[in-house]
Amino acid sequence: MDRRPVLAALGALLIVASPLVWIGVSGQNGGSAHAAWTVPRTPDGQPDLQGYWTNDTYTPLERPAELGDKEFFTPDEAAAFVKSRVDRLLAQAKDDIHYDDAIWQTERYAKHATLRTSLIVHPRSGKLPPLTAAAEKRLPQQRATQRAESSDSARSRSLAERCISWGNVGPPMIPPTYSANLQILQTRDQVIIRQELMDGLRIVYLDGRRHPSPHLQWLAGHSTGRWDGQTLVVDTTNFTDATNFRGSPQNTRQDIFATARLHVVERFTAVDRDTLHYEFRVEDPETWTMPWSGEMAIRRIEGPIYEYACHEGNYGLVNILRGARVAESR
Repeated sequence: MDRRPVLAALGALLIVASPLVWIGVSGQNGGSAHAAWTVPRTPDGQPDLQGYWTNDTYTPLERPAELGDKEFFTPDEAAAFVKSRVDRLLAQAKDDIHYDDAIWQTERYAKHATLRTSLIVHPRSGKLPPLTAAAEKRLPQQRATQRAESSDSARSRSLAERCISWGNVGPPMIPPTYSANLQILQTRDQVIIRQELMDGLRIVYLDGRRHPSPHLQWLAGHSTGRWDGQTLVVDTTNFTDATNFRGSPQNTRQDIFATARLHVVERFTAVDRDTLHYEFRVEDPETWTMPWSGEMAIRRIEGPIYEYACHEGNYGLVNILRGARVAESR
């Protein structure tokens, strides 16, 4: 197929002109460019974060190894980095019979890029901290059961292949490969974050309740929130040992599974009409040797988002298992 129209659609790529636009190196939020803007309020007087949004980005969670200690691109370097990712998207071989990535991974908006070389801002290396000895010991088993080499049954495949969870609902909300779209709704006592991919849904309780007993667990944890000025601060605990925050089941060697001791704190701040500044801090003493944190922009898009009817037939999973049975019979 002629992919030039697709390339043209991807051409208007957004490059943030300064690392201070979202959050400064010294911690400055927003800057004077947003000083005249007033955040709208809900009827209950809360900052109004409602609408349709995307956290789609070419900026990787971890800094690519070839960039070493380089925290920020120049604008020209950022543009070149984005172009390399677009070129990769359009380089699918004609004899590759998988989906045409340049079609089904393309949205009506351009993918976002910033001058940061990673979403992770701490450690300054832009990398996840080292795993604890206990995490290193359990990781092979987690990978074997959640991103299966085995096709013994549906339960031996990943949560994403089984249409249970991609992990992008978070927390933290790491953008998926595609359909990185979400909707935020608010009431006086709740903020609801609805993800397009896998129809993930998270409820943040604002009514002052405490987290329940650790014996009650959810894949996306239990989230409580409070307002710190114009910032929504969300505290999440009560995860399961099956929680996978990394997302894409294609990234087998990169998938990281935390434990029930995972604790995530997020901050959502409206910096202008079309931008939320999103920060997150992650700790799990049974997985990483130290806490780690990151930040990114969440951008307003035109809605609606659509039903992700993954369970209807789930032909991919059916055919994975069918192919395994055929291979066994041979």
